[in-house]
Amino acid sequence: MVRQVKKNFRGNAKANTKHMEYGGLVELIQNFMFDTKYRPKIAVALFVFEFVLCLWIVTTVPYTEIDWLAYMQQVEGFINGTFDYTLLKGDTGPLVYPAGHVYIYTILYYLTNHGRNIFVAQLFFIILYLCNLIIVFFINIRSGQIPSIFLIFMSCTSYRIHSIFLLRLFNDPIAMFLFYIAMLCWIYRQWTAGIVLYSLALSVKMNILLFSPAVAVICLYKRGLQDSCRLFALAFLIQVTLAIPFLHTNALGYLRSAFNFGRVFDHRWTVNWRFVPVEVFTHKYFHCILLLFHIILVFYFLYIKFFRYVLSIVSRFTSIRNAVMVAVDNGTVHLKNQEIVFLLAGINLIGISFSRSLHYQFYVWYYHLLPFLSWQTPYSTTSKLTLLGIIEMCWNVYPSTLWSSLLLHFCHAILLVGLFLQPDLNSKKKST
Repeated sequence: MVRQVKKNFRGNAKANTKHMEYGGLVELIQNFMFDTKYRPKIAVALFVFEFVLCLWIVTTVPYTEIDWLAYMQQVEGFINGTFDYTLLKGDTGPLVYPAGHVYIYTILYYLTNHGRNIFVAQLFFIILYLCNLIIVFFINIRSGQIPSIFLIFMSCTSYRIHSIFLLRLFNDPIAMFLFYIAMLCWIYRQWTAGIVLYSLALSVKMNILLFSPAVAVICLYKRGLQDSCRLFALAFLIQVTLAIPFLHTNALGYLRSAFNFGRVFDHRWTVNWRFVPVEVFTHKYFHCILLLFHIILVFYFLYIKFFRYVLSIVSRFTSIRNAVMVAVDNGTVHLKNQEIVFLLAGINLIGISFSRSLHYQFYVWYYHLLPFLSWQTPYSTTSKLTLLGIIEMCWNVYPSTLWSSLLLHFCHAILLVGLFLQPDLNSKKKST
């Protein structure tokens, strides 16, 4: 009897020990996934993993020609002395990107033996990808409470993003890389450097304009009207300087080509409007309706997230001049890093949600900001991760289908609703 009791006791002790070990392992994993103090270590580990993964991809997965050859043909015309933008063409059509794109791909033209050495181009984009990863890690770590697990969702989980960078060689990653550096500059309160990089990003691709309402508001809020005008003038001067050869030759042709707001996209490549008939997709009224909803939602977003707070300050003063002096960055009001990223990422998501067409390479426009955006919503962690997974799935359906397009819009809507449910700046400041 005594022997049996001892045996049972030993068995229970072993079971309890195993249970404690299992519980400790689960707790350790949870800490690594959600405790922010582990983010730097996980970021370093992910960077090393990504370095190996990128090398494996470019050495084992075949390169796919889409726009690279056309880019090379277009810049070859520029190299040969053609400065009329309407005459710069490639196999996929005329040049439709601003001057910065031409200069960057001219450098790549010479680095890759007139565009023939694809592997060298891929090595360049590996470096670009890894540098971009460092920047977005810094942005998300500096912006607040995003847990460690979300760093994974902005790196190694996306087949499509690796393909865009390493196997397609599009210009979208270059534009977004420059913009993310600009965002990091603003987080560190380097306003002039940020505006310079923002303008350089815009000189590569026009989608950077989607951020412009938030950029304007942040500059006005932090630097005031006079300094903001100086910054905007600097951004404009950079655009003009880069485009001087083309503006001198055919200014109207350059503006119509590089900043063509009326461009009609091909329905067969759309990711977000597959369920819309071709006749509707290409109709100008459809474009106007999308633009109208875009503008309305941008103003509403800025109002509830920003302007209500400024108006609450203005209401305390009889003089608008005094109100502006108080509202602008004078120590009375602070715009946190999280709020800077929130405004920029939120405005960009609105623009993408109402875009006339999203092509597969456009995923890079907001992929690295999606984990941050999802974490700003009041949903459960499981719901946030599920949302990111569904969005990734939608972008990997090729060709897009009626259901993948509808599901993508549904996910965008869920994200936007979650962002609007977050407390605005006014309520946040009152609670502190």
